[in-house]
Amino acid sequence: MLTIKHMRDIIPGTCIEGQAILDGIDIYDKRTDVVLLRQRIGMVFQRPNPFPKSIFENVAYGLKVQGKRKKYVAQVVEQSLRNAALWDEVKDRLHTSALGLSGGQQQRLCIARALAVKPEVFLVDEPCSALDPIATLKIEELITTLVKEYTIVIVTHNMQQAGRVSHFTGFFLNGSLVEYAPTVQLFGHPKKKETEDYISGRFG
Repeated sequence: MLTIKHMRDIIPGTCIEGQAILDGIDIYDKRTDVVLLRQRIGMVFQRPNPFPKSIFENVAYGLKVQGKRKKYVAQVVEQSLRNAALWDEVKDRLHTSALGLSGGQQQRLCIARALAVKPEVFLVDEPCSALDPIATLKIEELITTLVKEYTIVIVTHNMQQAGRVSHFTGFFLNGSLVEYAPTVQLFGHPKKKETEDYISGRFG
């Protein structure tokens, strides 16, 4: 996922093979505007990573970098927190430290921060691996809601979670894509032996 968002570009010796197409454009083409690409693709990491700032400033950060006006920023911060199902929990403490939130709240804050700059695609890397079951449920419900407006790519080792939140599933093994199909089809009638073995618990 870091490669898709061009966040590995700064690592010496990084070699990328193959293509990743977004709206007909290969994002690995040297002519690709990386800054614009990063605005179009949002990302939420495995562990919540709020900035050591207030809840408001976390969500407003990207907007301020873009030079948006104060009134617009305030409106988008509220809407983003609402879209991330967090507004009602934090509206009375927007100017307190984001580090005081629970793990699940921090993860939803990071989602709100990504939403604020209006990306087209969300990359979500194991978003619930560090969360308890109740926080996990909230994140999954949020993903189910957001997918109506965004293309979401989620990485998870939790097969049950993949079955709950995804429409299509790709099974990767040793860095290679083994099989890709509608989730119901892949889990119910896998075509590849490796996929069937993993789903049935023969390995993994």
